[in-house]
Amino acid sequence: MLHLIFQSPVEPAILDRMATDDVAVFLENAVLSALQKGQLADAISQKLNSNRLYVLSEDMAVRGIDITELVLGLEVIDYPGLVDLSVENRLIQSWR
Repeated sequence: MLHLIFQSPVEPAILDRMATDDVAVFLENAVLSALQKGQLADAISQKLNSNRLYVLSEDMAVRGIDITELVLGLEVIDYPGLVDLSVENRLIQSWR
């Protein structure tokens, strides 16, 4: 399942609801939750052991976030990458 996370701040329950091998993309203001100094940094780090987590590069750029500010292990993707993930995952859950 692909989780599209738009909600800001991101509720920890969203990460808890992800099954092993689910994929998540942080979009819009949710990218702020992916920062190393964010409240969810530890939870995101733990999720990286069982899930693929991404941040949309265009939303990072709009908010002036550099890749070095993200939780280590998060992958940065662009819109074509988001489309690829959408095609790979039959089920999509949006969190707004």
